[in-house]
Amino acid sequence: MIAPIIKGLLLGLILSISIGPVIFAILKQSLTNGKNAGYAFVVGVSASDITLLIICNVFTAIFTLVLAHKAIVALVGAGFLLLMGLYTLLFKKVQTEIIDDHLKELRKRDVLGIFFSGYLMNTLNPSVFLFWFAWTAAIGADAIETENPTFYKIVVFGTCLLFVLISDLFKVLLAGSLRPKLTEKTMIWINRLSGIIILIFSAALFYTALKY
Repeated sequence: MIAPIIKGLLLGLILSISIGPVIFAILKQSLTNGKNAGYAFVVGVSASDITLLIICNVFTAIFTLVLAHKAIVALVGAGFLLLMGLYTLLFKKVQTEIIDDHLKELRKRDVLGIFFSGYLMNTLNPSVFLFWFAWTAAIGADAIETENPTFYKIVVFGTCLLFVLISDLFKVLLAGSLRPKLTEKTMIWINRLSGIIILIFSAALFYTALKY
């Protein structure tokens, strides 16, 4: 029980510190439209993550069923993670620009619109889909070795999603004090840390695949 929780926390950490448009959109919504707008946007992003995770798990389940070779599944997941880690570490550019507007009073339809903007921004980001596809393949390969693979995956991804949701809510709460600290230098180092963590997971998964 401890192992899937730890993996879920590490996966959540990678996702929560990944530098992309969503983190700046959360801060922008919180700074320009207030905390309720930030919360609505975060819930939209979280709903998108759940949707993508379900889709990717269905795809990887079919993929595993067709191949019937867990080593190949593990290698595919490790390959995706390797490419993602190298891209994050070497090529991904960081953006720190946030436009500050005046706060405005939000109506229910405004909040609903912000929710869907968060949902669509996350869903239509190809890197997010690739992230979930890679990790569902990787975690799925680990889950095969457990007594209850479905429960294992539920614990890992449930822990991950909960961690990310809580961290995003904290970003809304701390938006005012967090924004000045997101300098280009800080963002570059966070980006590098995220890439290194992903590469470590990729190496571990490659090692696991070679043992099959």
